[in-house]
Amino acid sequence: MPAIRTTRTTRTTARRGLVAAAALPLLIGALASCGYGSEAKTEDKKANAASTGGEKLSATEVRIGYFPNLTHATALVGLQEGLIEKELNGTTIKPQAFNAGPSEIEALNGGSLDIGFIGPSPAINGYVKSKGSNLRIISGSASGGVKLVVNPDKIKTLDDLKGKKIATPQKGNTQDVAFLNWIGEKGWTVDPESGKGDVSVVRTDNKVTPDAFKSGSIDGAWVPEPTASKLVSDGGAVLLDETALWPDKKFVITNIIVSQKFLKDHPDVVEAVLRGTVKTNEWINANPDKAKASANAKLAAEGGKPLDAKVIDPAWPSILITDDPLASTLKTQADYAVKAKLIEQPDLAGIYDLTLLNKVLKAAGKPEVSDAGLGATK
Repeated sequence: MPAIRTTRTTRTTARRGLVAAAALPLLIGALASCGYGSEAKTEDKKANAASTGGEKLSATEVRIGYFPNLTHATALVGLQEGLIEKELNGTTIKPQAFNAGPSEIEALNGGSLDIGFIGPSPAINGYVKSKGSNLRIISGSASGGVKLVVNPDKIKTLDDLKGKKIATPQKGNTQDVAFLNWIGEKGWTVDPESGKGDVSVVRTDNKVTPDAFKSGSIDGAWVPEPTASKLVSDGGAVLLDETALWPDKKFVITNIIVSQKFLKDHPDVVEAVLRGTVKTNEWINANPDKAKASANAKLAAEGGKPLDAKVIDPAWPSILITDDPLASTLKTQADYAVKAKLIEQPDLAGIYDLTLLNKVLKAAGKPEVSDAGLGATK
């Protein structure tokens, strides 16, 4: 069983056990340079106290959103194993599962979510629609894990998709944008709002897609794992792995975002969550089989039963777990959304704030990561 691959950001010597790491002191000067102002000094003291088991962090709870997809393995494993919670010194995690990005952005905008694991397209949409005021991308999480799976009796080549019904999880979500872009590059047309055109794009909840596929109401789907492998187990065939469309075979599929208000008010909590995600990613890459079982246990808790081995075994190695947000690919995906006429040309300046992530990475002896020139102005 091949392991989930690592990047240079996450490639470290594998540890044989989890070591409880002392939380890192927050440097007043560093946070002041992040634009958190006088509040940062207060947060500094709280975080330093928390690192020694003293005063708690500045928030009593943190509300974290994610999808029950293997592309959200950092969230699944981090929550299941308590690796994120361990860094929070008593701050309670309030987890919430979503089907796709737009609904998670609504929760963030509505104030019912603080931090979320999410795809690039809804992160872009949320940032642009709020004119840069509601979120920041603070870390990467995963690349890959998206496939076009079809009914092989109806579709044998990519050209056969014309006139067929293909599902995506939700209008404007990351897979929807990628598929609309691919259709456009084929020279075909589809109305982005209705999904009608040379290919019928059917927006379908990932939980419903396998049943729709088995019933024949759709002919295939452009979906993330584990839905893709579920379709294969039901007789589908992988016609295209999206990884093949990218020059370096890497593209961001999952970011970590935060409410700007929560980042401003509770930087100590955000940093603690990032310590947890970095340690989770390291553990996943060092212990792929245990991590796969852990993710499956969390999925079982969400859906009532674990994934069959014939689903999770082929799905798991197709996902790259990484702290790197692969920021340059976010801009490319924004261009896809523009071409699909889902958004106007966006101004993405300031969408990233990797200050706390890079602080955590540096303290852990890992290379810092780039925001590709799209970082928040300090």
